[in-house]
Parts: sequence; C-alpha cells; structure tokens
Amino acid sequence: MKAMILAAGLGTRLRPKTNTIPKALVEVNEMTLLEIVIRRLKYFGCTSIIINIHHFGEKVIQFLERANYFDIDISISDERSKLLNTGGGIKQAAWFFEDGLPFIVCNTDILSDIDLRAMYASHLASEAMVTLAVRQRETSRYLLFNAAQVLHGWLNVKSKEMKLSRAGATNLKLWAFSGIQIVDPAIFKAMPNEDAFSIIDVYLALSATQRLMAYPHDEDQWLDVGTHARLEQAGVLVESLALA
Repeated sequence: MKAMILAAGLGTRLRPKTNTIPKALVEVNEMTLLEIVIRRLKYFGCTSIIINIHHFGEKVIQFLERANYFDIDISISDERSKLLNTGGGIKQAAWFFEDGLPFIVCNTDILSDIDLRAMYASHLASEAMVTLAVRQRETSRYLLFNAAQVLHGWLNVKSKEMKLSRAGATNLKLWAFSGIQIVDPAIFKAMPNEDAFSIIDVYLALSATQRLMAYPHDEDQWLDVGTHARLEQAGVLVESLALA
C-alpha cells in the first residue's frame, strides 16, 4: 500500500513558527507533524510514501535524511519552484502510483485515530473512484452526499455558492472533508492539463458520472492543527495514537 503526504503548504496560520520552518516540521509532544503522519501510515501497513515539498522544502529533506527516512521507502515530489495546489501536487506524483493500486492521500496537519485499514477496505468494497473521510463539524465549505453516501456537490455556506454535479438530487447531507482520502490511480486520466489546480474541483467534475464515496468517521478523534489554538490541543490526541 502506498501513500502521499501533502506537506507543501505555507502554514501561514502558524506564524511565527513557520517563518523559519515548514509546517510539516512543527512539533507536537517533541515530534514533528510529518513524523507523526509517517508513523501512522507505517502502522497501517504503508510500504512506500511520497511527500510533496515547497516552503522550506530543503529542511524537510534534511529532516528525513537525519531520521534515515524512518526505515521506509520515501520519495520527494519537489514543488519548491511552484506551488501546485492539492490537485496539481497529486498529479505531479502520478509516476509514483504506476502499480495501479488505490493509494492514501493525507494532509500533514491532520491528526486522527481513524482506522486507515478499515477505510481502505471500504474503498475496495465500494469500487469507488475516490473515498473521502468526512465528519459532521462546523466549517465554511461542505461536500454534499446523497443517502447512498455518493458525492453530489459542494456548498460554501458563507458565500451561498453551491455546485451540484447531478440533477434531481434531494435531501443531500452536508459533510466536512477530513483531509484524508483513498484514490484510484484512474483519477490521473481525468485531471486537467494545467499544473496547479484544486483536487476538489476535479472530484466535483468526476462526480457527475463516477462514484465518489463518503467515509463518515465521527466516532474517531480528529484535529486540524493548522492554528496555534489547535496545536495546543494536539498533545493529548497524539499521546493516544498508535504509531509504528
């Protein structure tokens, strides 16, 4: 099983910490966010990981070298010359997933005790193009799913902008994306020609004809540590995580 860690973000909400280091190297309980995610992936059986880098990318490489790459096959997708957004970042790493098997994508600033093995098994059973971990939580942007948990659209509750990919959908449920997903490599054939783009836009376009499934996990612990306040809350969660 392979995985991609999205670690190229600027981490602006964590300044001044990220004035000198990338967000991926911000620490919780004396362990970097990147190390936590790598050890979680190893725990669930990942054998190869690719990490995209941009902001202070050389420090990520140096960190991995000092840690002997955590004794796992780790590759780097270098975005230091241009930040490619979520979709472009995944697209640039397409070569890494040439085995044709579904792969995990997770954000480096997301901490959760979600069972990735169970999520991966659910993805295989559903034969979906993409499976998205989702929760019922307050946010400004929601993904919209029907009763069968198939993606039908997107809503920005602040601007009231709504994008529906299928006509006639009713009683759609609002779920917040958790920053964890299982992706079939067939996705690469549906990506646009440009370098930088949002993966959510690709998913919305695909959802008109393909099955993209929700994976609700409200019973799990979950935290986006992209702000100082949440970073302070993260210690207790990290202590409870099973790590390789």
